[in-house]
Amino acid sequence: MTRPARQALSSNVTSTVATIAALHARAQHDVGPHVRRIYRMSAVLGRPTFLVCVVVLVTAWVALNLAAPLVGLTPADRPPFPWLQGALSLSALLLTSIVLVTQNRQGRHIEQRGRLDLQINLLSEQKITKLIELIEELRHDMPNVRDRVDRVADQMKEPVDPDAMLSALEKTLEPPRPSQSER
Repeated sequence: MTRPARQALSSNVTSTVATIAALHARAQHDVGPHVRRIYRMSAVLGRPTFLVCVVVLVTAWVALNLAAPLVGLTPADRPPFPWLQGALSLSALLLTSIVLVTQNRQGRHIEQRGRLDLQINLLSEQKITKLIELIEELRHDMPNVRDRVDRVADQMKEPVDPDAMLSALEKTLEPPRPSQSER
């Protein structure tokens, strides 16, 4: 099977890819070495292999300490295994901290991207509104195009008010208040 020849990307697509890569590189550059280590640890700890290793180690610890008296040895950690409990508690604390550090950083990145998306969407909306205005103006000015009233186009020519949209969204998402009889 032969692979189809790759199409050359347009300059617009290439520019967009370069911009996204630059944003990613800038975000990576802002990360200190200690945070990079935490990310690497988080990547390792988040794999199923790590879970299997923990289960195997805990099972082996319990089995060895239970079997020690059977072969005449003193167990290092008698039931209820206080050393094992301490080690697992410390591990849980460290793992929780690693997860929280990673999630907080990712949350900041998501918030940044959300703001960027919103700004780009608002700018796109303004551009589209302007295009509709220009097309409608052109349609009215062209002698060979029948002039008619287009209510949808007229509505689309009006710029969107972000505050009004936010207010409408909040009212829509607001839970209904209980009536007097329900109280």
